[in-house]
Amino acid sequence: MTKMTITENTENGMNSRILDAVMGVVVGDALGVPVEFCLRKDRDIKPVDGMWSYGTFNMPAGTWSDDSSMTIATVDALSRGYDLKRIAEYFVDWYKYTAYTPWGITFDVGNGTSSALSNYLKEGDVYSCGGSSERENGNGSLMRIIPVCIYCGVQVLKGLMTNDEAIKIIHEVSGITHNHIRSKIGCGLYYFMVLEMLKVDVDHTFALKEVLQEGLKKGFDYYGAQTYAVDELSHYDRTRNLDVFINTSRDDIKSSGYVVSTFEAAIWCLITTSSYEEAVLKAVNLGDDTDTVAAVTGGLAGLYYGIENIPKVWIETIVKRDYIEELCGKFEEAMK
Repeated sequence: MTKMTITENTENGMNSRILDAVMGVVVGDALGVPVEFCLRKDRDIKPVDGMWSYGTFNMPAGTWSDDSSMTIATVDALSRGYDLKRIAEYFVDWYKYTAYTPWGITFDVGNGTSSALSNYLKEGDVYSCGGSSERENGNGSLMRIIPVCIYCGVQVLKGLMTNDEAIKIIHEVSGITHNHIRSKIGCGLYYFMVLEMLKVDVDHTFALKEVLQEGLKKGFDYYGAQTYAVDELSHYDRTRNLDVFINTSRDDIKSSGYVVSTFEAAIWCLITTSSYEEAVLKAVNLGDDTDTVAAVTGGLAGLYYGIENIPKVWIETIVKRDYIEELCGKFEEAMK
């Protein structure tokens, strides 16, 4: 099991993995939309086994929600280079004007996101609009952060950016809607896992758990050296050692909208399964915040397993699939 060098990996099309990750998010999201807010016991009785129709939001199969809308809005913004205000403006285009939606309807907007974007519309300050209290640590920035992680990761691997600069950007983008350090750390730890995935060969001889563990180790080491983060970092302690965490029972995995719970659930689903399909279905069938837990799981699973290992029938069901692919293509071209 060998890692590619940075030069090899950059030259061999690392940027094409953008679509792997983004489609991983979108498919996971769409699988979870019909059963969002349903209880785990309901999923135990009738587990989700594919793309369902209608349900919670009465939408056709393949419909994605705010997780994907904000992710692809970020992709579109980053294809023009990094500009924090541009990302916020594109979020507003979605929130207020239904851009980046599958059916021209903005639905399933989280309370924290709604409040933050309303604040931005009123005040115009991208640095202070996001919720910063401890009670405002929902998963609304973690669910959409993977394009930023890839953007920063590619720059770091090319030697054009440091990890300090990458984390600053990731914290800023999280802060548009979720400005508490706990949410930012969740996004930062996610970045370090993405970075490790971008560094390794994509033939899957390098075990997923090993890649995630290496990323988490570097993430915990990074934040452990930051005085502002030491106390908050402890909230993620259960994921420090994946050899231990893998033995956590399903009953002890929560799937609520709390950022730490979503982070833990996604990691647990990834390390206790062996395919994209298995990982995202396991995430959805935890119940509760099904679309976001599956989206966060799906982003990393898509990046690791590749779009070719996402069930074709699921991808073909996704609403506006060509549009998503086009935006990812623009992002890929911009990253070269």
